[in-house]
Amino acid sequence: MSKQELIALIEKKREELIMIASKNGLNSSIAIHHSQELDELLNEYNRSYIKKAQAQ
Repeated sequence: MSKQELIALIEKKREELIMIASKNGLNSSIAIHHSQELDELLNEYNRSYIKKAQAQ
């Protein structure tokens, strides 16, 4: 997956989380699930692009 594709997925997941949290609350199981998915995407971005940049 390219950097731009990953950024697009992160932004889409963030928008979904905001909508779900506003409707169901931050502590709802669906909001927590989406938050965990966003965390995974952010961790992948960090591993793939941030850590490599710092190593150079």
